[in-house]
Amino acid sequence: MATILMRNASYFDGVGDELRPGMNVLVVDGRIEAVSDRPIPVRAGVEFDLGGRALLPGLIDAHAHVFAVNLVEARNRNMTLTEMTARAVPRIRAMLDRGFTSVRDVAGGDVGIRVAIAEGFIPGPRLFVGGPALGQTGGHGDHRSRTDDRTDIDYNSGAFTFQCRLVDGPDEMRRVVRNELRKGADHIKVLASGGVGSPDDAIENLQFSKEELEVAVRETAVRGKYVCAHAYTSEAIRHAVGVGVRTVEHANMIDADTAGFVAGKGAYVVPTLVCYEETAKHGERLGLSPYVMDKLDLVNRTGIAMLGICKTAGVKLGFGTDLMGEMEYAQSDEFAIRGRVQKPADILRSATSVNAEILQQSGRLGVIAPGAEADLIVCDGDPLREISLLADPKKNLRLIMKAGAIYRTDLSGRELN
Repeated sequence: MATILMRNASYFDGVGDELRPGMNVLVVDGRIEAVSDRPIPVRAGVEFDLGGRALLPGLIDAHAHVFAVNLVEARNRNMTLTEMTARAVPRIRAMLDRGFTSVRDVAGGDVGIRVAIAEGFIPGPRLFVGGPALGQTGGHGDHRSRTDDRTDIDYNSGAFTFQCRLVDGPDEMRRVVRNELRKGADHIKVLASGGVGSPDDAIENLQFSKEELEVAVRETAVRGKYVCAHAYTSEAIRHAVGVGVRTVEHANMIDADTAGFVAGKGAYVVPTLVCYEETAKHGERLGLSPYVMDKLDLVNRTGIAMLGICKTAGVKLGFGTDLMGEMEYAQSDEFAIRGRVQKPADILRSATSVNAEILQQSGRLGVIAPGAEADLIVCDGDPLREISLLADPKKNLRLIMKAGAIYRTDLSGRELN
């Protein structure tokens, strides 16, 4: 049995408001065995004296795209799946380097990449995957050129078509959802409104019929899974949550009444503010059209206000980043952006215990408690007072542990005999 004792930690358990000093955490065989403010006797193993450093649950990103290797979709047009996967590997590893021990992929990530990580072929966070995002013809996920009228699309032909599938009508929705669940999807994502990156549809466009969304919700529910929906406007959010969609992705343009509606339904909102700020900085240089840049300006102006609107209404906020291609390096900057208006404890709960709820992993992930997976990070300073410490993981993260295995550390452990 692998035994590791973390001694003299100031720990955040994933649900509280402050660091609690003088704590000891025992890890045995990949799980947390004990948490105590008293010495924990250990006969054999490795001991780390953290010297009062902050011990936190491993971070969770609930909105990522591991296969989004280019910001501009057109650059994926002739890319093979093997090249796409090879280029995704360093992106995946970099997420773990930033302390993200679990990631929910919400368009493209499939069971194959999830298994490759779980079996140790690729170092990275444990993945929760939904397969391709589902979009309607002419909607956010339809990136075909205006002269392309193909309906017999080979969705596994290359990177351009791999991450989104076009679905029209309740019967087709039922078949596609059932098939993705058959293959082992953890959730299903639908594109319920227009989006920023799509070349032709306005953000305000309502997408999918009520009947189509109801089918997706019903088919996932009977298998113990759930639907997450890309949606920006209040109309699209009500449209999705009203039929049972469980998590709303983005939600930048939500109003107070709709936020109250979401809270009343027990649904979650997953903000992804860093992707808009970073993409706005670099999008023109990387080839985004003026139309897309205008949409970026709109969601940037509404995003920060959305956080306050949702908090006032009592909506549970997750933590996501949604960074495509070249923007992936900025994943940890979401902490600093949200720190402009949110309390650090609220942000950390979003990135730990609330995201664990979203992943249907409460008690297993996102907390430091007996029985939980031993996903742990050690941080210099107090991120409960200065959340921006997590925005510089290379400097401030001193240890990263996933499932009881130390991925990297510059701290010295002592053998116990």
